Amino acid sequence: MMMKKIVFLFFMVCWAVAASARANVNIFAYSREAPDTKIYDSYGKAARLSDFKGNFLIAVFWSKTCVPCLREMKELNSFANKTKDNGVKVILVSSAKDWASREEQVALLHKYGGDDLDFYIDKGSALANEFGIFTSPHAVLINGENMEIGRIRGAIDWDDSDVEEYIYKLKAQN
Repeated sequence: MMMKKIVFLFFMVCWAVAASARANVNIFAYSREAPDTKIYDSYGKAARLSDFKGNFLIAVFWSKTCVPCLREMKELNSFANKTKDNGVKVILVSSAKDWASREEQVALLHKYGGDDLDFYIDKGSALANEFGIFTSPHAVLINGENMEIGRIRGAIDWDDSDVEEYIYKLKAQN
């Protein structure tokens, strides 16, 4: 009974923080090379962030237990579909310990409207650790030269036209 109360309180605090928080966008004064740690697609094929070179990459670190992450999934999927033909690539990155199987990943993405998002596993949270990411959602912005230019901490309204315009502006500048 006590555990249920603790879990309930935890989710209520997460919800309250997400509901009141504004997107925390941090664009760096100087870009830095993105780590090239291996991540794995849902079939186990290795990839690196540098494999996406040429695209403006938005790598969203998330967790299946993160309520704001799940809440923004459908909007993120929509954003990815709107921008994919314009040189913007969105990927999801999640810790391997979150998942028992590929089927579980696919089912959760479907349930929350993320069917079209490319999903990668971060074994041992190696890539998240290289970036120093310990919270989710956390989006890393990487230009076409594989240089990290900034981050977005917390959930945002990916369906907002101002967000789309801002991403295109960043893409053009970097």
